[in-house]
Amino acid sequence: MIKKITLIVLLVVGFKSFSQAPKKPSSNEIYEQIEKLNFLGKVLYVAAHPDDENTRLISYFSNHYHAETAYLSLTRGDGGQNLIGNELREKLGAIRTQELLAARRIDGGKQFFTRANDFGYSKEPNETFAIWNKQEVLEDVIQTITTFQPDIIINRFNHKTPGTTHGHHTASAILSLEAYEVLKTKPKRVFFNTSWWFYGSQENFNKADKSNLVAIDANVYFASKGLSNYEIAALSRSQHKCQGFGTTGSRGSEAEYLELLKGEMPTSGNIFEGIDTSWNRIEGGKEIGIILHKVQENFNFNNPSVHIPELIKAYNLISNLKNDHWKITKQKQLSSIIEACSGLYLEAVSSHESVTKLEDFSINIEATNRSNTQVKLISVNVLNTNDVVKNENIKNNTNFSFSIDKVRLPGSFDYSNLFWLKEKATVGMYTVSNKSIRILPQEELQYPVVFKLNIEGENIEFVKNLVYKKNMPESGETYMPFTILPEVTTEALNKVTIFNSNQPKEFKVKIKAHKDNVSGFVKLQADDNWTISPKQIPFSINTKNEEQTVVFTITPSEKEITSNLNIIANINGNEINKELVQIDYAHIPKQTILQNSEAKIVRLNVQTKGKNIGYLMGAGDEVAKNLENLDFNITYLDPNELTLENLEKFDAVILGIRAFNVIEELKYKNKILFDYVQNGGNLIVQYNTTNNLLTNEIAPYNIKLSRDRVTNENATVTFLSTNHQVLNKPNKITTEDFKNWVQEQGLYYPSEWSDEFIPILASNDEGESAKKGALLIAKYGKGNYIYTGLSFFRELPEGVSGAYRLLANIIALE
Repeated sequence: MIKKITLIVLLVVGFKSFSQAPKKPSSNEIYEQIEKLNFLGKVLYVAAHPDDENTRLISYFSNHYHAETAYLSLTRGDGGQNLIGNELREKLGAIRTQELLAARRIDGGKQFFTRANDFGYSKEPNETFAIWNKQEVLEDVIQTITTFQPDIIINRFNHKTPGTTHGHHTASAILSLEAYEVLKTKPKRVFFNTSWWFYGSQENFNKADKSNLVAIDANVYFASKGLSNYEIAALSRSQHKCQGFGTTGSRGSEAEYLELLKGEMPTSGNIFEGIDTSWNRIEGGKEIGIILHKVQENFNFNNPSVHIPELIKAYNLISNLKNDHWKITKQKQLSSIIEACSGLYLEAVSSHESVTKLEDFSINIEATNRSNTQVKLISVNVLNTNDVVKNENIKNNTNFSFSIDKVRLPGSFDYSNLFWLKEKATVGMYTVSNKSIRILPQEELQYPVVFKLNIEGENIEFVKNLVYKKNMPESGETYMPFTILPEVTTEALNKVTIFNSNQPKEFKVKIKAHKDNVSGFVKLQADDNWTISPKQIPFSINTKNEEQTVVFTITPSEKEITSNLNIIANINGNEINKELVQIDYAHIPKQTILQNSEAKIVRLNVQTKGKNIGYLMGAGDEVAKNLENLDFNITYLDPNELTLENLEKFDAVILGIRAFNVIEELKYKNKILFDYVQNGGNLIVQYNTTNNLLTNEIAPYNIKLSRDRVTNENATVTFLSTNHQVLNKPNKITTEDFKNWVQEQGLYYPSEWSDEFIPILASNDEGESAKKGALLIAKYGKGNYIYTGLSFFRELPEGVSGAYRLLANIIALE
């Protein structure tokens, strides 16, 4: 056997072009693909959210056993918070989906989802199931298992301890086991990935009976990568950038524990014990195994193309397998190996990053054979149109390229969008009518280009996704997703407009063209409580990607009301109600979302006092932007320039969410904030998490944060200090102001505080004691220090009138 070459593999991630560029595997990576090809075993890891997965185990099974290993995250993490930007809800879900895919590219796993919407924190699984459609989520779990066909399932969480962790967590374990029970063909074993954390302490775990546990020494060293398993796992987990989960790798033996839930306990540390993971497990597989193991044992790292004839033989045999699951799985793996061993470079590049449905564009095709393998390009099929026949022999290291001009999209292609956002969702569930894709992370081949090649006498098809690329001065060759867009998109420059008098306000709409020479008119649609002038405004835009802003005047009614406002562009009778949202971070591919173009308009009787506000942004929110609706003058503060002199001009200073978690300067500049209060200012501190506090001195008095929260946004609120100014001036606050809140009432409330603090509110989720830490106010010198865990960062962007009224009172404190 030729020894496997020891090679340090630099895992390069974080470049925008990474996941769009054609793969160019090294010979060492090809060898690892062959190892996976020769292992017929699968593991499915199950949890609830992005970042719940144990990347150590996913990497271990993928790289040590060479098993196909997948992570099923029931949700896309839409309900979490965002440390890198302002995106929340479905936009955050888009980011976290891509971060999971980036993680899987490092640890070698696959990724699946269900249609469950991460609606936010829940305290136990029944609360979760009351909002999810449990039966539909269970169907998706079953579909994932029947599609992937794992031999082993591993649950991240314990199904037996509801109420001890996030309700979604426990729900994932419950659904995994319920799926197991209804399956006709069951996985061999189901485990719970336990640890000392689930026992309360390392001491308790050391004393526990471990007779039902399998211990795995998972931190093995991979000489071919120059990395330990936990170093790979740390790189993988560190892709969860919007959650701030950067992790340091470790070296040396470390154990992972699996508690058996279903099936027979293995007698060794091999959890595949009793499972035939060789080619012999399938009818007709023995001969394939003989061929492919010979390739593995004698692999030529200097010239992998010498194995093409044997790989082609195996490909033909796999094509004749009766077992459709393994035939499809292994044929896909082997075709990628044949492509890589041949040094094939196949690419289809659009002349435009985006096109409209009736726009002509061109596609450049490249097919390069970088080996002595006999390769003929028979034909290319672009976007399901007619084949372009070539019958061209591709000689070694000779570039063959050509252009297909005047391409026009077939009518079957829809606008680009994330597939789970195309249909109307509920609070708990996304709607995906196409069952074949609903468990996938994304549509991998939305715009297919099929290369039909003859390789050493065998016809094989390779499908690539149409891409766009350009040269960037700062980064060189840069790939971007190809997209299909409407002729124009529109966007309200202010997603929420508050009218706190009968006076009309301007409402600005930005129109963006996605083709040259487009014209029409735009109009607003709202209910009869509003007067909109003019009825419509014409536009004409000459150049693609050019923008034009038009201005309407909206006059409100006298009664308090919240209404939706739809923005409609009309082009030759075709009405378009779409807003383009593009999420563009360096560590993930650009994400394109087309959502309804709309805004909220709110008639609200709210009084304000104190107009000048300094806002110190924390983890990212839109509270300051939305306070401009009440005509506050907002100044965004630079933490490097926090001085008492700079703060004294503000009537109030507000810290954005998680400021004491993410702003390093607050470790020593917190005293400046307290001095500002002592001199007569109002300091409003929004919620911080208990983990990773940069300083425990977040207030001038003693205060202790906890994980207390009220997840039911409709929970009844009791007023504890009815005569306090914050409930009475300048606006009278009543329980009506806590109606129509969204997602959750508040989070990370303090559980202890000194006598200087006055608790204002109390509420609780069903079956729990009252939580009194939602809003705490303390006089300090001449000013007021306010700590609040109320979810203003969620309520203000949704136009929740009571949240605006209460925050206005907090700012106005004397």
